[in-house]
Amino acid sequence: MAGWNADTAAGPLGSGTVTLVEGSSFCISSANGDIHPEHPHGVFHEDTRILSRWNLTVNGQSIEPLAAETKEPYRARFAGRVPRSDGYADSPLIVERLRELGAGILEEITVMNYSADAAECVVELSVGADFADLFEVKEARIQRRWEESREPDGDTLTIRATWQDVRKGVVVNAGGADIEPEALTYRTVIPPHGEWSTWVSVVPKVDGAGPAAPFAHTAAGEMSPRDLRRQAWVSKIPVLHMGNRSIERTIRRSYDDLGALRIEDPHHPDRIVVAAGAPWFMTLFGRDSLFASIMSMPVDPSLALGTVQTLADRQGSTVDLMSEEEPGKILHEVRLDVSSGLALGGKSAYYGSVDATPLYVIVLGEVSRWGFAADTIAALLPHADRAMEWIRKYGDRDGDGFVEYARLNERGLINQGWKDSWDGVNFADGRMAEAPIALCEVQGYVYGAYMARSWLAYDAGDEALASDLRDRAARLKKQFNEQFWLPERGYYAIALDRDKRPVDACASNMGHCLWNGIIDEDKAPMVVERLMSPEMFSGWGVRTLASDMGAYNPASYHNGSVWPHDNAIIQAGLLRYGFVEEAQRISTALLDAAEYSEGRLPELFCGFDRQHFTAPVPYPTACSPQAWAATTPIYLVTNLMRYNPHVSEGGLWMDPVLPESYGDLHITNAPMAGGRITIDVSGSDATIKGLPEGMVLHHGTRPWMADLVQRARMPKKD
Repeated sequence: MAGWNADTAAGPLGSGTVTLVEGSSFCISSANGDIHPEHPHGVFHEDTRILSRWNLTVNGQSIEPLAAETKEPYRARFAGRVPRSDGYADSPLIVERLRELGAGILEEITVMNYSADAAECVVELSVGADFADLFEVKEARIQRRWEESREPDGDTLTIRATWQDVRKGVVVNAGGADIEPEALTYRTVIPPHGEWSTWVSVVPKVDGAGPAAPFAHTAAGEMSPRDLRRQAWVSKIPVLHMGNRSIERTIRRSYDDLGALRIEDPHHPDRIVVAAGAPWFMTLFGRDSLFASIMSMPVDPSLALGTVQTLADRQGSTVDLMSEEEPGKILHEVRLDVSSGLALGGKSAYYGSVDATPLYVIVLGEVSRWGFAADTIAALLPHADRAMEWIRKYGDRDGDGFVEYARLNERGLINQGWKDSWDGVNFADGRMAEAPIALCEVQGYVYGAYMARSWLAYDAGDEALASDLRDRAARLKKQFNEQFWLPERGYYAIALDRDKRPVDACASNMGHCLWNGIIDEDKAPMVVERLMSPEMFSGWGVRTLASDMGAYNPASYHNGSVWPHDNAIIQAGLLRYGFVEEAQRISTALLDAAEYSEGRLPELFCGFDRQHFTAPVPYPTACSPQAWAATTPIYLVTNLMRYNPHVSEGGLWMDPVLPESYGDLHITNAPMAGGRITIDVSGSDATIKGLPEGMVLHHGTRPWMADLVQRARMPKKD
């Protein structure tokens, strides 16, 4: 996950932890639904923990967990039982908690009595709100002590807190309870074979003053606002049916998770962007949100448009050493309401990413070919040009032709590519590389940015700019293949270090270079052979680092683990260079892995060999759901469909190479150039119904941006 820093990483959430996600809110609890402040638990809204303690007891006994189920990403049902005081027999008291997450939580608590005797019950909820920001909780470094007041009033408990000039608050509504400053208490007698239930809600106060909108439960048969939002999302995305029901379930789970990870730009509610992932990254990121939006294009291309528009509004405009902001630079992450100073760079926006800026231009190129209005694209071109200027001026400070990074302050990330753990870039013998560092995949992204902006220039009639960018791309490709290629090893260096020495570890990064086409054709077979070797391919996917490298550790974050999104990008690159069988192998391995986690791919899993462990070994602190992992199954399958539109070129290209085991594919309601189409794939045959006027289905592979640029410069025939 972008933003990870191993020096300050949180420990495992713990087995049985339940995570709910909705917009910019998330909730982490134990398996029985309780929230404990000493653990990284809580209800978080806009990066603040508004509920730090939420413990339920019946007759003084904590609830023994039996089951926890999340049917939707924002709703969970917990089942448990009340332990008997004598400990000899099964308890007749069963407790269910139905929790729904929004800007706070709404919870229905039900106690069922399966005894032939009436049961006197004291049901108590202890309540705490420490208003710690996300980083304090994640890093277990809660040092601030808020000045707190608690005000019971009728059915409500209001908790207010101040720290310096910051004011926050929360309102607990519990009809029928005895409200005390620390707890809500219900006293009831449950008849034989009867039940008792109540509703409780917790909502933040806006600016610590007026309460947020009430969180009332809906009437029987009605849908909550979360359900209505989900229904609106489902109505606009494709409906998928596959012969392989397991893969179908995985992709539908991806749809659900992607829907839950959508957040609104507070300044432009009509713009929806993709948050990076739960639990700690429910906010806009540069790299993560860009990758997730490009991978989810076939589901909802408007997410990519919203992402590039929102990032454009926050594009760097000045030089700030603390936040690492620079003119034209695309940010790394935004935090909505962080006041502790523990955020990266100590500020709400942090720009320490070397790859978000070229990726921004690539995604804008993808947005353009999906058919958004010409004036919408034109409005974003100045931001693309500012990004290109950053690449030349700040990205390549020493003028050697490559984009490199070195953090500008001690609070920033040591490594600033996607492998941003402190030890993520190392030599074959395990020694760490020293900055400034030029990563191989970043040069590929820059090459892709040159090509994307060149084509946009040709499309707009600016042939001089297009030609200049095409020539820059050609020079970069030549230089890259001369300086990063390790002929004696048969693969590309992961990076060049501060002394321009090739960092000779065999890592998955070079697979990203296939994606953008910067790798010479004659070298591609050797790269692919290495990526698919036993040292790199675990059986579940390509490892981040080969097992014969000095820093290899299958249970590390970036030095031997398997990341689904990393593999999806590699798979796209394999298809670009014609390695269909290898692309199918990666896809099938990852989709197999998803079966072991109820159809949801995690952020990463350990790199142990599939022959040694029959199921993927979880990585303890992996985010789930996580945006680019959620979009990976979508990207894998649509890549194998070779499904690619280019609306300004008047075409939709398809040339499916789905493995036979995937079965036939039927998709309805797929977005395309403002309309909806139906897609059928059977073997290598593909048909489409409902194409917008002027678009033609081509059976073959869509020309890449580089091909279009090359074609555009050719003299036109009379």
